[in-house]
Amino acid sequence: MPDLNTTLAFEVKKELADRYFGFRKIIEEDTNAYQQNIITSALELENKIGFDLVRLYVLLRDNALINDLFKITGLGEVLFYDQYINKSATIRRRVLADIRVHGLTRKWRFQNMFFDIYDSLEKHVAEYRQNILDLAEDQETIKEEINLFYQKNDISGIMLFLRGMDGTTPGSSGPMAGAINTDNVITMEQKMRIQPPQPVEKILPILSPIPPAKEIKNELQKLIDTAFSRQPGFDPKKL
Repeated sequence: MPDLNTTLAFEVKKELADRYFGFRKIIEEDTNAYQQNIITSALELENKIGFDLVRLYVLLRDNALINDLFKITGLGEVLFYDQYINKSATIRRRVLADIRVHGLTRKWRFQNMFFDIYDSLEKHVAEYRQNILDLAEDQETIKEEINLFYQKNDISGIMLFLRGMDGTTPGSSGPMAGAINTDNVITMEQKMRIQPPQPVEKILPILSPIPPAKEIKNELQKLIDTAFSRQPGFDPKKL
């Protein structure tokens, strides 16, 4: 029948293990959720913002006009652009096919389509930026959790304490002597150390907010007029 010291040692070890692994599991779950949200935001960047941009590219067509769009909106570097997009009539039809076409004249239909896509882009950029802010906050929270974890869990101290409960101390000659020395403890602590996930700005692009269409309507209208004048045969109604 186990003596009192053995029972007490078991209970202390169990308490330490439950506390250590319980807190560590929370951090790991939060980190996994953070990484999954990074993936989700990356997909939204491509599927929403990227798709809106491609639609604007096929309307503007001209490289200079596309560059002007990024300068006017402040988006910065041109994203998701491939010159092949504007060389393929099939791609053009597919990316514009499900957009509601409205307007009495061909020019109005072209203009309305452009502004509808731009409004969608503005909305999606705003949503993406909020996701980035949320992810940055989540990453900071995880860093704080890890700092708190190590404040409450000195792995080297815990392991040396457990070794002492087994009846050995550094330099002792008991049956466990030499089984765990200080160097081994430090090495194990390094292996077990939890690293915070990378900041979101190291993984995903940080986009500037783009102004509502009404705030830069004159500049956008010039783009639309120029693009339309260079495509005399294009009618959104006939896609």
